[in-house]
Amino acid sequence: MPHAPPTMTDADLVQTVLGGEPALFELVMRRYNRRLYRVARAITRDDAEAEDVVQEAYTRAYTRLAELEDRARLAAWLTRICAHEAMRRLRRKRSGVEALPEDASEVVMRYPSPAPSPEQDAVGRELAVAIESAVDALPDDFRAVFMLRAVEQLSVAETALSLDIPEETVKTRFFRARAHLKEDLARALDTQAPRAFGFDGVRCDRIVSRVLDRIQGELTRTKEKDP
Repeated sequence: MPHAPPTMTDADLVQTVLGGEPALFELVMRRYNRRLYRVARAITRDDAEAEDVVQEAYTRAYTRLAELEDRARLAAWLTRICAHEAMRRLRRKRSGVEALPEDASEVVMRYPSPAPSPEQDAVGRELAVAIESAVDALPDDFRAVFMLRAVEQLSVAETALSLDIPEETVKTRFFRARAHLKEDLARALDTQAPRAFGFDGVRCDRIVSRVLDRIQGELTRTKEKDP
């Protein structure tokens, strides 16, 4: 992997790539892979298709890198290219044109916690699935906005620039997306709530084992006192 100072700005990175070090474009990709994937996934709702979109977006961006006038806006520029490519493919799918072949790629959003218990792992997976399903169910116009604003934590202005839409549209779509999600997640919580604070599995086994050990200890002490 190419090496560059971690504090290198986007503008410096673009300048370096254009100045004769194309291998450093890898750093651009590693810096923005997650954002672009999330945007592509939000629009296409397909893991493998989203990966293809990101790859195509990077290829186009690399060939047009010299056209980027404001190099400090690299992130928004990449995001816009990615979003346009994802929407182009979505429109093609809807028009009945055969979609690109899919592979077996699987990308799962994870929400790690330090040394989670098996119960926490299970709850975390269910929560992640519930969130992803709720986001997937959002109307098409809302998903990318929600992904950039809520997940990637972009500002209204950055989101508008990335998706090439007015700031007021970003605000409206984000507000409505959150309203949709609240309803969907509330229903999911109603379904999952009875399963919360589960008392089976490892926790149950651990408590039973400890209590049996204590009981056995008490029996042993009793026998020693009353031979």
